[in-house]
Amino acid sequence: MAAMGQEEDDIDHYEVLCLPSGEEGAALTIEQIEKAYRTQSRLRHPDKRRDDPNATADFQRLASSYKLLRDESLRRQFDARLRGRREAAARAAAAGVKRRKAVSDLEERERAAAAGQPTNPEELAKREMKQKAADIERELEEFRSAKQAAPSGAGATSAYGDKKGGASQDGVKTDKGKILKVSWDGSADSYTAAKLEKLFQKFGEVEDVVIKTRKSRSKGSAIVVMGTKEAALLAIQNHFSLFPLNVAPVQESGGLPARSTQAHESRTSNIDGAGFSDLEASVFRKLQEAQKRKQCG
Repeated sequence: MAAMGQEEDDIDHYEVLCLPSGEEGAALTIEQIEKAYRTQSRLRHPDKRRDDPNATADFQRLASSYKLLRDESLRRQFDARLRGRREAAARAAAAGVKRRKAVSDLEERERAAAAGQPTNPEELAKREMKQKAADIERELEEFRSAKQAAPSGAGATSAYGDKKGGASQDGVKTDKGKILKVSWDGSADSYTAAKLEKLFQKFGEVEDVVIKTRKSRSKGSAIVVMGTKEAALLAIQNHFSLFPLNVAPVQESGGLPARSTQAHESRTSNIDGAGFSDLEASVFRKLQEAQKRKQCG
């Protein structure tokens, strides 16, 4: 119900009759408008609202809005004014979003500059990729330490939780070519060690599966140790059969044939990790390519 004292141009006559406004209101028939008026007249008549000092003015507004809406010419003009209001509001909202985004970006750059952090997008991308490489290396070291520290046949507990356990000999350094980094969207609880073992057994023997205990609300990860390099390579080449899992090699330069790495990269553009020794070079190469595309564009 419109408030008393509103300017005429600010009144929504559909709302006065308790009808939907906007495009839905413009599609209403005269019969629907008349029915709404009769209903509101019975409810809002001054004789039924003797204690309300605004009852008479409200009823007069109801009658005035009804008179306008049943006149086709006046109604078309009013619908046009409503569309203009909505479009102006949408433009103002969009401008407000852009203004807030610009202010937020400026504040973020100022905070980064004050903290001595790079503000250039390319520098930020380099730092992010380096951090990703460091995280993978750290996870692999934790995995090795857990396996070497665990007694024979026991599961690792120092940095990881759910584990297949005990397939490979403790204290023996595992060939990186057999180790796979697996990640997925969702928490670590989305996949158990037993479930991952069953999924990867289609490519060959699985020696070990270790799932991180740090529960992330957005992403989970695990280390899968295959029985052979060939089995690991087969899992990488056919990773698409494991969707939505992401499978990445954890290996030193030269651990797998060049053709296998190329095949893997050609099929996946969003896989974490690219080998510790050549990851940084890969990052810089991608950044250079992105810069060239930007200059050509």
